[in-house]
Amino acid sequence: MVESMTEKAMKVRDVMARNPINIDPEAAVGTALDVMRTKHVRHLPVVDEAGTLVGIVTDRDLRHAALAPSMREYLSVRAHRRARQLCETLTDLRVRDVMTWAVVTTGPEVPLLSAALIMFESRVGSLPVLAAGRLVGLLTEQDLLKALMLQGKVAQFREA
Repeated sequence: MVESMTEKAMKVRDVMARNPINIDPEAAVGTALDVMRTKHVRHLPVVDEAGTLVGIVTDRDLRHAALAPSMREYLSVRAHRRARQLCETLTDLRVRDVMTWAVVTTGPEVPLLSAALIMFESRVGSLPVLAAGRLVGLLTEQDLLKALMLQGKVAQFREA
């Protein structure tokens, strides 16, 4: 269905979360877990002291980091020793150790449909939104679904 000329194409800025919660790359992994749990978020942009986006850490990144110790009981004696060493290392893990460094981003003026396509093709659940090189927002899958619902697109999809 082609958007009519009278309908305003939604932009990323219309639905993104403004001033998203972010985290320092030197923060402990446990701190990132606590922030995600208490703030009910699944993606944390990682911003350095200068305010520059350097990465993103997701709940999946943190689960992968935490999974190794829980697998110890299924390992051989030799592998168990290695896992114990890893466990000791995990207490020292920082966000920079588990985050994604190559972040796919978007801008606030990008059409929402284009941002959705970027997310789909890149297989990411969120896009940090940058303006003049600064983090100004975060666009998530939830934001996209909410925007579709508000536009009535979900109802159109069900009818098709």
